[in-house]
Amino acid sequence: MKRRFLVIGLIGMGLVTAAQAQQPKGLDELLKQVREAQVQSGRINQEREQRFLRNKNEQAQLLAQAEAELAAAKSRADAARARFDAAQRDIAALKQQLQERAGDYIQVNAAVRQLAGEFRALAADSLVTAQFPERMAFLDKLARSPDLPGVGELEELWFTLLQQMTESGKVARFAAEIVDEQGARRKTEVVRVGTFTAMADGQYLAVSNDGTLLTALARQPSGGLQRLAKDFAASDEPVAPILVDPSRGSLLLLEGEKPSLSERIRQGGLVGYVIIAIGVVGLSMAFGQMIYLELVRRRMHAQLRALHAPRDDNPLGRVLRVFSDDPTHRDDDPELLELRLSEAVLREMPPLERAQSILRLFVAAAPLLGLLGTVTGMIVTFQTITMFGTGDPKLMADGISQALVTTVQGLVVAIPLLFLNSLLATRARALVQILDEQSAGLLAQRLEAARA
Repeated sequence: MKRRFLVIGLIGMGLVTAAQAQQPKGLDELLKQVREAQVQSGRINQEREQRFLRNKNEQAQLLAQAEAELAAAKSRADAARARFDAAQRDIAALKQQLQERAGDYIQVNAAVRQLAGEFRALAADSLVTAQFPERMAFLDKLARSPDLPGVGELEELWFTLLQQMTESGKVARFAAEIVDEQGARRKTEVVRVGTFTAMADGQYLAVSNDGTLLTALARQPSGGLQRLAKDFAASDEPVAPILVDPSRGSLLLLEGEKPSLSERIRQGGLVGYVIIAIGVVGLSMAFGQMIYLELVRRRMHAQLRALHAPRDDNPLGRVLRVFSDDPTHRDDDPELLELRLSEAVLREMPPLERAQSILRLFVAAAPLLGLLGTVTGMIVTFQTITMFGTGDPKLMADGISQALVTTVQGLVVAIPLLFLNSLLATRARALVQILDEQSAGLLAQRLEAARA
């Protein structure tokens, strides 16, 4: 009621304000306006009360309707739940009846699923699957299906097992999609050797994780093994040599991980390059001196066949010219002649013994440099162990490789240079011996002539 009086008061104030705005002419007119406003306000409030009552009745009807619908839904839900429970009981009874009637066939089903799962794991790692990829979907379905296998599925499983055994003893050629070393897919001819080795275009292949795709090894084996694969693929002979990997790619991967000659050389580091430079210089000097000594030997043997006509193109001819060019020396004392001959022979020895001293130095220095590389490599290894520990042996491989490679490089350089230096010394001594013999012969002839 208070709210009603407040509303009436506000309306009255509004009317008074409107009346003031209209400026009534008298009190009677003002009273009339106030009564009219009161009557109008009462009518409005009465309409509002009626509208509120109608809404209240409608809401009660809606509530009753909703409650009725809820009761009907609960009734339907109870009926559906009852039907569901009955269906579950029927299903359980049917399953029990199926198990009773199936008997040993249930065990056969379990054995078939187990066999399909085990064979699927084997087929995923088999090269035969790359030739027959469709069998993977069949094995997946059979291994995961909860239903009892039919006669057709059992026959298909038997055929797949027989196919695996048969293909494992064949050399097959088939077209397949492969992934090459650059990661690009292309279709080409693949040669499969049983379940061990597959190759295409001279590259060895491995099976992908799902067994349906062949991928080229990231690092192929050495060139000789790649040529063997190419020759086998191109051969029409009934029997041909080929590399067989019983591990289905693991051994080929390890073979490909072996460093090449250039990688071995890089492992030696700076010390290794110095050793190689010494070897190249030493070999160049040794072969150059060997060619020179061979030319001198041939010219000296030609001079031995013509001692009466000495030439300047060989040491023996130059020694013989000591007497032929200066006749005054023929009357010299024998001891003086011996000295002159010794001087001539000594003058010819340095070119014959050239490069031998530097080769001896290289022979001694190469192993020492190899030892230096070994020490440097071990220092690198211990530094790696200090920083990273010994958990990963590959981290220590660089230092160990440098230590071993430089030792090998030093020995590989020193041993050939040692033999070459010995060969050069032997040939030089043989030529010097010829000069000594001919000089002694000339001196003997001069002594015999003096006595006569």
